[in-house]
Amino acid sequence: VGNGPRTCWIIHRQHPGESMAEFYAEGLLTRLLGLDGKWDSVAAKAKELFTFHIVPNVNPDGSINGHLRTNAAGQNLNREWCPSPAPGGVEGAMYDAPTVERSPEVFSVLRAMDGTGCDVFLDVHGDEALPFNFLAGSEGMPVWCDRLMSLHGAFLASYQRANPDMQARVSYEPDEPGQGMPHICSNQIAQRYDCLAGTLEMPFKEMHEDTPERRGEDGWGPDRARRLGASVLDPLCYVQPHLRGDGWSELTDESDAYIRPTDKY
Repeated sequence: VGNGPRTCWIIHRQHPGESMAEFYAEGLLTRLLGLDGKWDSVAAKAKELFTFHIVPNVNPDGSINGHLRTNAAGQNLNREWCPSPAPGGVEGAMYDAPTVERSPEVFSVLRAMDGTGCDVFLDVHGDEALPFNFLAGSEGMPVWCDRLMSLHGAFLASYQRANPDMQARVSYEPDEPGQGMPHICSNQIAQRYDCLAGTLEMPFKEMHEDTPERRGEDGWGPDRARRLGASVLDPLCYVQPHLRGDGWSELTDESDAYIRPTDKY
């Protein structure tokens, strides 16, 4: 979708039991494609700035089979994005991934991404533990630097301005430098393409900081997941001019500063 100079990939539902990710995709695509029949200046601008590659459900076989975290071959796709040390502790033994036999979904998406390149990437999930929407970054990867830290901070700050259901202070504890697992999707994409990449998580629980007014009658659910997906276009447009080159150095507003998150709340 779109014909802009920057390439944005957004994938959803690697873990098939996390169905909120597909509601997020529905909201994103409804706004981006104008499926509600409304003119949207942000969506129009986004299509001028980006060429979008959106996968609403990376794991349809796992979904149709009722799996929680695996595909039809029994593999956790979010651990299949590059070779990794083989289980069992045999020195030097490697687990090859992705493969057509075990993880054809990742194999196909990654091959397509290698063909297009990637300037910004989101992998959309649901989290069972933390009652927040949050974005986990690639802090533990060798590629992490001031540029990616600034982009991560500015993206999240803009997202919060667009939708108060997003926040920056609570997330998974960031990996220490050099300790990131490269076979996890967003880590691999950040490293492979030197780009802003993150795992966007939504809660299974009611949101911790919800007020009765924000919660409404239904609490956190499909409608708000759709709205969160639709509103991601705002922060994407905000960071687009800064994704490559030295543009990130222009992100000097204190409100856009990176906040190192914690899982304590």
